[in-house]
Amino acid sequence: MEGDWAGREVEQEASEAKKRHCVDSAEEGGPREDLEEQRKRLCLDFASISNSGAAAAERYLAENGWDMQKALNSYFDPSPEQDVDGMPHPVPPMGAPAAALRGPADCHTPPVEATGRVQDCRSVELTDHSTINTVAAAAVEAAGICPQDDSTFSLITWNIDGLDSNNLQERARGVCSYLALYSPDVVFLQEVIPVYLSYLQKRAVSYTIIPGNTDGYFTAIMVKKSRVKVLKHEITIFPTTCMMRNLLAVYVTISGNDLCLMTSHLESTKDHSKERLQQLKLVLAKMAEVPESSSVIFGGDTNLRDKEVAKIGGLPNNILDIWEFLGKPEHSRYTWDTSQNSNLNARYKCKSRFDRLFFRGATAGGQIIPQNLDLIGLEKLDCGRFPSDHWGLFCNFDVIL
Repeated sequence: MEGDWAGREVEQEASEAKKRHCVDSAEEGGPREDLEEQRKRLCLDFASISNSGAAAAERYLAENGWDMQKALNSYFDPSPEQDVDGMPHPVPPMGAPAAALRGPADCHTPPVEATGRVQDCRSVELTDHSTINTVAAAAVEAAGICPQDDSTFSLITWNIDGLDSNNLQERARGVCSYLALYSPDVVFLQEVIPVYLSYLQKRAVSYTIIPGNTDGYFTAIMVKKSRVKVLKHEITIFPTTCMMRNLLAVYVTISGNDLCLMTSHLESTKDHSKERLQQLKLVLAKMAEVPESSSVIFGGDTNLRDKEVAKIGGLPNNILDIWEFLGKPEHSRYTWDTSQNSNLNARYKCKSRFDRLFFRGATAGGQIIPQNLDLIGLEKLDCGRFPSDHWGLFCNFDVIL
């Protein structure tokens, strides 16, 4: 099983760490000071190998008799009670067609199979030591990602398609690999399912994770603990949704700036345009309610068509569509594109800018300015599929203090 949760490099590191830090003799009567020093070194090695925090390292080592290999096996392989082999696929709520939950296409989207089941996610790694591939690494370099300071921060929004049970293990690992590769300060996720949430809560120890629900499928916001301080959060229910949709808002400070982070998954499919626009109006109203001393970022799978936004008179003057603000870059226009993304095996070819980011700047204090916007998730995984039927959006912001 050792090779199942890590590659050869990690296995070798664990073996070397175990050799360096065998504590048997110390447990049998060595000086207490030596034992404490050995355990400190064990914790450092564990944290380095697993890319986890000191608290997690100490807990897993203590629970496994300070045996490095057993502790790492325990960390990378969930206990039996966390096994998701038999977890049923999320069931659409009463009155919501399965196809409406499964995809946002204008055309007829293949429905979720009633017998679909979530596959085993025990090997999914947020802190996977392997890279996705050289293309993804090159994309990170091209995006200008570098060690961050208080003058910049980054954000990813992504519908991770948790309702698709096909190749779920490999696709979840792919999503986590992208998060590890880009290391964003803020993450907006849509179509999270309970198994994703529990896995992220265990593995993403450097993030605070706030879910918008815990049943069926839902949104979540992740913020990096080292950079973002959470003040409070709130959930606004969309009163007439038939697809379990809501608005999740998290109030934070970053680099000394007050910021309200919002995400949602607006009602899907062309037939639900009226409900979707009602939800959009509620989102815009909630953005307007945030004190002007705070900046506001809303992002998610909006399922919006440009003509729908025009139908309500466009966005308010003080709210920007980040893609439009950055000059409508063609390379990041379409986040849902069946001509390039083969996950649905769709016979039709549709392109849409469903995933969007809106921004309202603060009127006083530090200013946050969007700098660039790129698509992520464009590389196929070893299973032959993409991490999601949506591309993710990666955005960099400058912070002017």
